Amino acid sequence: MPGLLRAAARTAVIAGTATNVSNRVNRRQSQRWAQQDQAAYQEAPPQAPAAAAPADPIAQLKELGSLHEQGILTDEEFAAQKAKILG
Repeated sequence: MPGLLRAAARTAVIAGTATNVSNRVNRRQSQRWAQQDQAAYQEAPPQAPAAAAPADPIAQLKELGSLHEQGILTDEEFAAQKAKILG
């Protein structure tokens, strides 16, 4: 019986030590990742998206015509998009 108790106590100590070490490694790794994320954020702060340049209506109409000729757009879709671009 004393041997069984000693084996159980030894197993508990080993498991507790392994858990403690694992938790420390995990905590240290999380801190490193947080520092890397913070450094990356400080290096390149987020920028506001650039305002979209006004689209060239001639280029848009040419693109629509090309899509219509290829059969990608139906006559109704082509007419609707054309009306939208023109005004």
